[in-house]
Amino acid sequence: MFCYNQKAPSPLSPRVPQPKPKSKISASRKLSLKILLLQRAIDEFEQEKVSRDEEKVKYLSENLPPLQITGLPIEELQKLCRQLHAKIDVVDEERYDFEHKVVKNNRDIHELKLKVQDLGGKFKKPALRKVRVSADEMMRALLGSKHKGSMDLRANLKSVKKEDIKQEKVISSEVGDWRKNVEAMSGMEGRKKMFAGGGQ
Repeated sequence: MFCYNQKAPSPLSPRVPQPKPKSKISASRKLSLKILLLQRAIDEFEQEKVSRDEEKVKYLSENLPPLQITGLPIEELQKLCRQLHAKIDVVDEERYDFEHKVVKNNRDIHELKLKVQDLGGKFKKPALRKVRVSADEMMRALLGSKHKGSMDLRANLKSVKKEDIKQEKVISSEVGDWRKNVEAMSGMEGRKKMFAGGGQ
């Protein structure tokens, strides 16, 4: 029977960790089970290796019959060499295709492992340290041996002579006199001066 007074746990509320139930299997029993599993895995691995070797021998006996070249004329030997060369080409193409498939599958497996790690959130970001690096060292680290010359920022600044500063002050004093001009041009007298003299 459902009780209305009890609150259902919200999906956002933190889970309370429940105590782990005590194991019903003793430690010695666990160890013996592990040893049995390992032994069985080793046996299966050896059986798989033997079956692979048998398949290899069977495949080679079907596709590569024993050669009988004793007592053959030169034309027959040349024909046999052409046939073997054509078979080698076919096998090389198959080998290349299989290698390409293996590389592609390994890349897919690696990408899927990374996705699983991202979903699990088990990847820990390493703690980064603050390091003082000059501009030269940073460019050397980024560009490697391509980086030549120094990154002295002060050397790249424009040098200003004292004569240039004096000229700028003279220009700014002429232009910067706008308040006097505004006061002189205000009112009716200023307008008459503008019309009469064309302004100052």
